[in-house]
Amino acid sequence: MNRRGFLAVVAAAAMGAVAVRAADERQVIELRTFTFASEEKLQIYAGLLEKGVIPALNRAGCKPVGAFRMLKADNPKLNLEADPLKIYVIVPHATAEDFLAVGGKMGTDPDILNVVRPVLNTPIKDPIYLRFETQLMRGFKECPAVTAPAKGPDRVAQLRIYESHNCEKAAKKVAMFNEGGEIAIFRRVGMNPVLFGQSVAGTLLPNLTYILAFDNPAAMEEAWGKFRADPEWIKLKDDPKYKDTVSNIGNFVLRPLPGSQI
Repeated sequence: MNRRGFLAVVAAAAMGAVAVRAADERQVIELRTFTFASEEKLQIYAGLLEKGVIPALNRAGCKPVGAFRMLKADNPKLNLEADPLKIYVIVPHATAEDFLAVGGKMGTDPDILNVVRPVLNTPIKDPIYLRFETQLMRGFKECPAVTAPAKGPDRVAQLRIYESHNCEKAAKKVAMFNEGGEIAIFRRVGMNPVLFGQSVAGTLLPNLTYILAFDNPAAMEEAWGKFRADPEWIKLKDDPKYKDTVSNIGNFVLRPLPGSQI
């Protein structure tokens, strides 16, 4: 093969790779969970998110970014003694490469340094947050990217984690949402997806995680009522090929923090 022919083959291969990447719009999605020692520390970090971290993530290419907390009043079935001292942050990335690069972009962003200095300068015995965990997910085919479907001041987000007892059953549950049409049913009855992600790293594996958004708690209850009575859902849940796909469900109602874009 001459040089011109070789370059043509390389160019064709590169174009093919670009086409595959362009066709696959599924985002890499982080769900970061921060834990705090006090309500005061939580509020300090919530302010940092609003004024510095979320805008810097936007400049690094992550949009929309969501920031939430859980309140006892919204989660009576969890039997909580008080409002949990946790903040949940959703960070979408176009690709895995973007996920790996975001820390470097944030570290060289001059506009964020003064805002986050309270975190950087806290003493070792009095940190702003105790620790944070990251759940890393890949968007579903039928819900490839993070969206912000609810905007009202009383909006709520519902975080649900479906654990499976093995990877095969976890994949079957993903297929139930995609090919089986469960996401389509969700949308039809007013259950508005923020994200659907298959977890690739983190805790409680194997699992899938999804978040729904509603204009208010009453809209959430109404939509779930429609879903449970929907004939297509009743038929789908009894399909034997999707039997025993979920071994445990975590269900948490969240409220957006100031500055949340979801």
